[in-house]
Amino acid sequence: MSKATNYDRDFLLWTQQQAEYLKKGCWAELDVEHLVEELEALGRSEQKEIGSYLQVLIMHLLKCQFQPEKRTKSWDNTLSNCRDKIQDCLEDTPSLQRFLEDSVWIQKYYRRACRDAAKETQKSVETFPAECPFTIGQILDPNFLA
Repeated sequence: MSKATNYDRDFLLWTQQQAEYLKKGCWAELDVEHLVEELEALGRSEQKEIGSYLQVLIMHLLKCQFQPEKRTKSWDNTLSNCRDKIQDCLEDTPSLQRFLEDSVWIQKYYRRACRDAAKETQKSVETFPAECPFTIGQILDPNFLA
């Protein structure tokens, strides 16, 4: 039976076996190829998680700025919750901070936030600036657009 058999058939069993091999130092038994894949995927999921919160946060900032008359407590709660979740992500994984300093990465999530804000506000995407009008400091500041 190959090292990858349980990976393909029963992922939970595979993870438990790999953990046991690591604990016991059974290096030859490890499914290194799939372990590397899973570790890389884990890192990407952390990055996507913070990006998802950023996208929702920016969308709500846009809604607050471009449709202030419709602002609700629910929007305020979403702003607070997203900021808290981003802060939690940064506390757990400080290396994620570099993505928040990357204008190309921010712009990716800004474009998605514009698309979503346009749908929710029933405004044209062109209503919103082509480039993110907020600094990362403003985006994360609990007093910004409060």
